[in-house]
Amino acid sequence: MGYRVVVAGATGNVGREMLNILAEREFPADEIAVVASSRSTGDIIDFGETGKTLKVQNIEHFDPKGWDIALFAIGSDATAIYAPKFAAAGCTVIDNSSLYRMDPDVPLIVPEVNPDAINGYTKKNIIANPNCSTAQLVVALKPLHDVAKIKRVVVATYQSVSGAGKAGMDELFEQSRNIFVGDQAEPAKFTKQIAFNVIPHIDKFLEDGSTKEEWKMVVETKKILDSKIKLSATCVRVPVFVGHSEAVNIEFENEISAEEAQKILREAPGVMLVDKREDGGYVTPVECVGEYATYVSRVRDDPTVDNGLSLWCVSDNLRKGAALNAVQIAELLGRRHLKKAA
Repeated sequence: MGYRVVVAGATGNVGREMLNILAEREFPADEIAVVASSRSTGDIIDFGETGKTLKVQNIEHFDPKGWDIALFAIGSDATAIYAPKFAAAGCTVIDNSSLYRMDPDVPLIVPEVNPDAINGYTKKNIIANPNCSTAQLVVALKPLHDVAKIKRVVVATYQSVSGAGKAGMDELFEQSRNIFVGDQAEPAKFTKQIAFNVIPHIDKFLEDGSTKEEWKMVVETKKILDSKIKLSATCVRVPVFVGHSEAVNIEFENEISAEEAQKILREAPGVMLVDKREDGGYVTPVECVGEYATYVSRVRDDPTVDNGLSLWCVSDNLRKGAALNAVQIAELLGRRHLKKAA
């Protein structure tokens, strides 16, 4: 006996990726429903490469009673309306928005990092998925923290436009095309031209000069990994369609060498170490698209501090940063709590 699973926001980038990953990983679902807003009702969506198709239902009229798990990719405003309804009906919500991430009664989960935290999901019957840039970062940090205890992290992100949804991807494509033919490349989704440019601004500005994206990385890393870790982030949007990259500098309490870190990361769950120290011996965003792993390269000692390392981290933000992590949470929930499938 398998699960009855709902994918909410199934017509968006992350929702479609959730369906692909459910199919790829052969999640034990007896039935899958896809729901979205009224403007998508009746649309037909592929269930991965299985050859099966699913018809989109209107989330406003959908009855969640009797369904086991709902994967939400509908944004914070809609989640605020529908997540409590689904949860109250007995359908556990795994939410990709930022709405519940810092709620003390909602676990924020990266299965390779803090699986035991899922035990608190019954308080609201909701589990939060972290921000895309946080998810890949903590996967890389966790095995190193276990060995040498991290004191401080300084990270600069290079985040793809797919993190801003289809509109962000369309804007990069259209601006690039316009520039090649000599037309204007006016920004609409982003605050400045994104084609052939980088923008050190993601989400809203806060009073201290940081952005909300940077704040998310700080508070989410603390909640998921260790509240004592100090973290400074600079989040940058770059003209890449899919795949987030991060340049990470780490200061540890205990001694650890680059060679030791490489050995640890080579065996770490969810991590793929590609660090050959030669031309092309590292991973770039183009190469991580469609992959499950968080790739780590350029691991090296930082001689400017005691017990310091620097590394490069790359991951498909639509997968580990969103859809894959949500499906992994569903798998963890099934193994530990629901236990409907053998």
